[in-house]
Amino acid sequence: MVGTTSVERQQELGDFIRSQREKLKPAALGLPAGARRRTPGLRREEVAQLCGLSVTWYTWLEQGREVSVSPTAVARLANALRLGRAERAYLFELAGKRDPDQGESEIEQVPPAVLACVETIGSPAYILDRGWLARSWNAKAQRLFVGWLDGSGDRNLLRFIFLQPAARALICDYGERARRVVAEFRANVSTHLNDPAIRLLIDDLRRQSPDFARLWDEHGVLGREGGERTFNHPADGFLRFEQVTFNLASRSDLKLTILVEGAADGAGPHDLAPSS
Repeated sequence: MVGTTSVERQQELGDFIRSQREKLKPAALGLPAGARRRTPGLRREEVAQLCGLSVTWYTWLEQGREVSVSPTAVARLANALRLGRAERAYLFELAGKRDPDQGESEIEQVPPAVLACVETIGSPAYILDRGWLARSWNAKAQRLFVGWLDGSGDRNLLRFIFLQPAARALICDYGERARRVVAEFRANVSTHLNDPAIRLLIDDLRRQSPDFARLWDEHGVLGREGGERTFNHPADGFLRFEQVTFNLASRSDLKLTILVEGAADGAGPHDLAPSS
């Protein structure tokens, strides 16, 4: 957590765990309500038992003391406290650990409204999942990304950039863009490297693309930043956009990317095409 000290984070961790414990109803977990309960929710020893942890260790954790905690122990605690997605992520952030269950590789269902939102955007727009597979895109993105979103081929952005010859012809300053994309992808999947699907994608790209293998081995790390994006489109000529990327609040593993036409200088992309 940015701007907090270790002591503050430990105290917040203890306060958060205690508040979640007090929200649990014993009957919902098959425990007797009992007439002698002096505090709401579960007792500390009950949570410790559900987690398979010692009562002393759990008590120290709730008191904000500095204790050694493993990702597996935090996961058991999250399960015992019946935390939702956001609460679980917050718990792991406070504990300074990576959630081992983030490595699960199943493709989650994306809400229809999320998929449909790109159609309401007037500029090229698409949604990527955590493996950078395009899950939705609009007609303008389909026209722009020749060889990626306009056909029935692989919708993975990395496979397009490194395995499709059309990408080299379409993307201006291809070498620099490819380098940045690999560094952005490494940063993006840093918490998912145990995901079998992510490992398979990386290994497959390394095997098929010497360029990807070389750039991956450089260990570059960059945030997925916006900025100018230029293309040599086979039908529309030279195009210039300003890229903006958003993380979706309800699904942090999904990214919405919009290419704003002519935002850099007020001109539309077709106004920038060279005359014939």
